[in-house]
This record gives sequence, structure tokens and C-alpha cells, in this order.
Amino acid sequence: MRVITGSARGRRLQAPAGQAVRPTSAVAKEAVFSIIQFEIPGARVLDLFAGSGQMGIEALSRGARECVFVDNGRESLSALRENLEKTGPWKNAKVVASDALNFLRGLQGEVFDIALLDPPYHGELLEQCLRLLARHMSEGGVILCETDGQTRLPEEIPPFFLKKCYKYGKTRVFHYRATGN
Repeated sequence: MRVITGSARGRRLQAPAGQAVRPTSAVAKEAVFSIIQFEIPGARVLDLFAGSGQMGIEALSRGARECVFVDNGRESLSALRENLEKTGPWKNAKVVASDALNFLRGLQGEVFDIALLDPPYHGELLEQCLRLLARHMSEGGVILCETDGQTRLPEEIPPFFLKKCYKYGKTRVFHYRATGN
């Protein structure tokens, strides 16, 4: 894994050991960032289920104002912190060791412009997270969710609607936008 572009371009990233984390493929990562490339500069980003942090680090490298990384795996958090040290220094990176649902339930007054979600496949966790997250997104917010090829997500999570679902091999990326954007 490498950072694709921006201030940390070309830097190698460490992946957590074991099978519990599945890093986003280079093709899917490139596609996600081509979707939001003009919205990243100055954005406040949430990397939920951060794993190695590669998605949030890519956003920071491309000019995001801030990124909040959330994960609860010890191996993931270790790799994430190492990756932030390799690619930073990022004063605007915040690492939160928490379960995604507990993190979202505990948010008070925080708002994100871009949310990147890549939860464990084969679970109902994603839809619960989306419903909680929608309350903490800016008016022009964008939510991108990576899933396996079988997962189905709702067309609408008010005030967000499914703009498009992309397929990259066995991976799907659901692209949600706030109504009117």
C-alpha cells in the first residue's frame, strides 16, 4: 500500500497483521478519490473502521483540513499510528480507539464533510452506522461505503440518497450525497 498523491505521495503504508483487516484495493481507492477529489481540500474527514488509515491519510495528503480515524482493533491502531508517523507530521489527525457505533452515539456537535466507511464485510453494522452518521454530516456532505459484492444498502438515508453504486471486482462502493447535491 502506498499514498497515491499529495504531500505524502509514494510513501509506503504498513498493514495490520492478520486476516481481520482487509485493505482497500488500489483500484477502489483510486476510484473513491477521483469521486471526491475536488471536495477534499479543506474538508473535515471521518475514516470510520480506519484499519491502517490509508483512506484518511490519502485525504490528508490531498489537503483535507482534518481527519478523525476510528478503529477498535489493537493491531489496526498500531499500524495506523505508525503510518501517521511515516507520512506526517499531521497535527490535524485524531485517532480514536473505539467501536464505530459507540463513537457515533457519543458524538456531540461534531460535523464531517466526507465520511469513508469500510466495515467488516457480512454484517448489519454498516446500515446502523449510516443512520447515526447522517446526523453528523455537513449540508454538502459525502459518504462513501466500501462493501463486498453481495451487500445491499438503502437508496436513502435521510437527508442522504444513493447517488451511485460502483463495482470493482468483488468490492462495491456506495456513494451517498446529501439531498440537493
